[in-house]
Amino acid sequence: MNMTQRKPFSPGEILLEEFMQPYKLTQEKLAKLIHVTRRRINEIVKGKRSITPDTALRLGKLFNMSSEYWLNLQMKYDLWQAMHKEEIELELESIQAFPAAA
Repeated sequence: MNMTQRKPFSPGEILLEEFMQPYKLTQEKLAKLIHVTRRRINEIVKGKRSITPDTALRLGKLFNMSSEYWLNLQMKYDLWQAMHKEEIELELESIQAFPAAA
């Protein structure tokens, strides 16, 4: 797999540092702009909530970018998290891969 050992930034960290701060958006203002609760934004920024397809569509529209950007950030973050859980590492070691198809 093509995953670095360095933990990726969470989508919430990127939202805060790369988008909210440059546009001087508070959590409340962002929530109003994309018609969601401030709690949803707060939980995303704090890493307690994932960016859903619904939120990705809203952020994509607001920042004039693809919603896939947000979903890809979330997917990469989630995959890194899963790969670095001790129990999954042990289970993955015991899985025998099928031989490559001819």
